[in-house]
Amino acid sequence: MSEVKRMQPLKYRSIFISDVHLGFRGCQAGYLLDFLQSTQCKHLYLVGDIVDLWAMQSSVYWPEAHNAVVREVLEKARNGTQVIYCPGNHDELLRTHLGVDFGNVAVRDEVIHETADGQRFLVLHGDRFDTVVQAGPWLARLGARAYDNLLALNGLVSRVRRYFGLRYWSLAGYLKHKVKNAVSYIGDYEQAVAQEARRRGVDGMICGHIHHAEVRELGGVRYCNCGDWVESCTALVEHHDGRLELLRWTDALPETIADLVPALARAA
Repeated sequence: MSEVKRMQPLKYRSIFISDVHLGFRGCQAGYLLDFLQSTQCKHLYLVGDIVDLWAMQSSVYWPEAHNAVVREVLEKARNGTQVIYCPGNHDELLRTHLGVDFGNVAVRDEVIHETADGQRFLVLHGDRFDTVVQAGPWLARLGARAYDNLLALNGLVSRVRRYFGLRYWSLAGYLKHKVKNAVSYIGDYEQAVAQEARRRGVDGMICGHIHHAEVRELGGVRYCNCGDWVESCTALVEHHDGRLELLRWTDALPETIADLVPALARAA
């Protein structure tokens, strides 16, 4: 991956990533690996669904690029980055180890993150605010299977676009923004998260879960969703002055480099 890494890494105070879904065929591990190798931070938050144990129950898919992502995270932890893992519903097995530190990786259900300018954010995955997940895990798994099929089609579209020299584009993300029920679901989820932030007396919430990256004000609190590394390839970053920014990595990469990343990841 050295051919695509920047001469100087991008330095942030904190980085938040969620919904990586390692072990799932739709995971964009190549882009994530490049992002991790191109950045440095004091705090790295893994905001749930980093490993997709649901997908791995039906078939095991774990290419070398997924190993490379895990190695890069552990390397950051060994070199002094504080790594905090807040499990989600797809990696909920780790919730049996809440409060445990595995080396330099701390597993927590939720944490309060204080930014450099003194704002307090509650960090958690967010599946507790999803009424479908809470109403019945079997229904959530049925929806996840349909979503997996959509993402499989998304992967086919991406390969065709790369063949014709076009940049990365998410069919799944496009349809999500166009379907009325999906838009309504996202809005309801965001309002539920914001309401909990107000109840807890924090300045905002940082979460994931719904694969919809967003940073905005909702009723006097800051709603921040990291997005995902299946559709949007996004991360939330905190600058050293406390300012929060949403990065879409496929947009941040020069076009020639973006085209190289998937192939280089397969060779990692």
